[in-house]
Order: sequence, then structure tokens, then C-alpha cells
Amino acid sequence: MHHHRGLARPTRAETVFPEILPGDTAPQREIRFRPSATVNAADQIPELEKNGSIKITTMSFLNMTQYGDLFVEFMRARREVFIDRLHWTLPQADGMEFDQYDTPQARWVAVHEYGQVLGGIRLMPTTARCAAYSYMLRDAQLDLLDSIPNDVLFFEAPVDPRIWEATRLFIAEGVDAKRRPIVQRLLLTAMQTTAAEHGATSVIGIVPAVFSRWLKRIGMNAAPVGPKFNIDGTWSQAALFGLKDRLQ
Repeated sequence: MHHHRGLARPTRAETVFPEILPGDTAPQREIRFRPSATVNAADQIPELEKNGSIKITTMSFLNMTQYGDLFVEFMRARREVFIDRLHWTLPQADGMEFDQYDTPQARWVAVHEYGQVLGGIRLMPTTARCAAYSYMLRDAQLDLLDSIPNDVLFFEAPVDPRIWEATRLFIAEGVDAKRRPIVQRLLLTAMQTTAAEHGATSVIGIVPAVFSRWLKRIGMNAAPVGPKFNIDGTWSQAALFGLKDRLQ
């Protein structure tokens, strides 16, 4: 494979899309919001009333100035997770982690509380292009990345406005074990909603090979779309999340 510019081999593949911990699996109301909006988690999911100070914001280049330093804090939180803790070799500047996929074509979902970022995820349409790059799974298939095998998918990587890719899912340093399931659940729900708001019917991404078990805990459905592969002792797999049933 060609040397990959900007993304290093993960030390634990589950940190690309962290495994969901057992938690509250009660039925939940769907989070609905416009791409530029901030929502209060408790307003959308009543059983999270005890965590009513948590908010969810989807940022873009067009709206990020509405939210003060939130985008900066989001990218700094990514640095703390992926560079400081996981020791990935990634670009950074002014304390912020970034790579070739952080372009105006991306959307960044932040779960935050009183200005502190608790977790996040990046979304990008599979139609995205920036110089030699498109999106992570497709670029891996094209041998542009050395951190992901080029046979990561069973089929040719899609280029379809109805399919978005999820990457860089993280839970911030300092989020305690009791709140992790809540933050993960909010992130994955917001991932679905944000993608659907942009016309997507599916989201594709890399998950731990045990994904089917933990997705059922939070009422999601996904199908494996690539072979299992091992990175530093952890088995992972590409999966496709369907959005239609959940977001009609």
C-alpha cells in the first residue's frame, strides 16, 4: 500500500468506533433538529432528564461561528483522544487534531455540556472529493491509506449522495463510565439524524466485529459489508447502518 498521509495505524481498532457499553436501553424518542441547530438532550429524550445540561450540536463551515469556540474545543478534544492518549501519528496545529477529511464537505457532531466537549463524530458524504482524496473507506480501497486494508469492503466503495461515512467517533477524556453509554447513544442517534437531514438513507463506517450485539442494545440495525480484519489484536469490520426505518 502507498504511505498514507495523515492517518496512522490505530493501536486499538475499537477506538475508531468505540464499543457501546451496556447501559439504559429503554425506548427513546428520535432526536430531530436542523443541521444548524443545537438541541438539549433531555428535551428530545425524556429519560435523560438527569443529564439535561447535555447538548448536541451539528457544525459545518457555514454555521460554526454561531457556537463560539465549540469547533476549536471539538478539535482539541480529538487531539487529546487520538494523539495524546492513543498516540496516533496525525497532523496537529494550535493543539487541534485534523486530517485531509476535515473539509467544508464534512459535518461535525458534538455532544457537549457547559462548553466542554464530551464526545463527537465526523460525517462526510461518499461523494466528497478533496485533491487525491474522497472518503476514508474508499481511499483505503484505492490503496491511498496504510492504516486500513484495501479489501475492507465486499464491493466497490459507493459514491452516492444517499450514503454518508462516519469517522473519528470519540468519547472525550474525563467522561466517567456511567455517562459513557449516554454520550455514545446520543452520538449514534445524532449521527443518524444528521445524515438523514442531508438526504442520506445509510451511513457506512468501521465498527468492532461485535457490533451487532451492542447495536441491538440501543435499537439500531446494521449489516456487515466487509471482511473482519485485525489491527493490533482487535477485530474490526465495515458496517452499513440503515436509516429509513428509524427516521421515517
